[in-house]
Amino acid sequence: MSSRSIMGFDYGTKSIGVAIGQQLTGTAQPLRALKANDGIPNWDEIDSLLKEWQPDLLVVGLPLNMDGSEQEMTVRARKFGNRLHGRFGKPVAFKDERLTTTDARARLFEQGGYRALAKGSVDGVSAQLIVESWMEEQYD
Repeated sequence: MSSRSIMGFDYGTKSIGVAIGQQLTGTAQPLRALKANDGIPNWDEIDSLLKEWQPDLLVVGLPLNMDGSEQEMTVRARKFGNRLHGRFGKPVAFKDERLTTTDARARLFEQGGYRALAKGSVDGVSAQLIVESWMEEQYD
């Protein structure tokens, strides 16, 4: 059983959700959503999150079509993951995230109704679900 910490990213063109998880417990928590300008984040913000949380692995959600085929956002998310690896030298894994936004909305709605569905909350929880589902797959 490994005790690695894993930072997850829910990539989007306007906002990138970030979460941190612990492989030992198999749980993650949303951190925040970073603003993005046409998919480009403020790399200094990511750098400071990496310094603060010291993750061992970065997991980027891949938005695939329902049939599993790739779309433009899939390519952009992959590029984002490759840039994370290139800039910070951390290993990057990708996770199919087809239903995470829907799941995140449902989870937040259960907790607090419509008021809980703020965009930043949804992105953060989507990142949390990406990390948690990636960890679950490691034990299957």
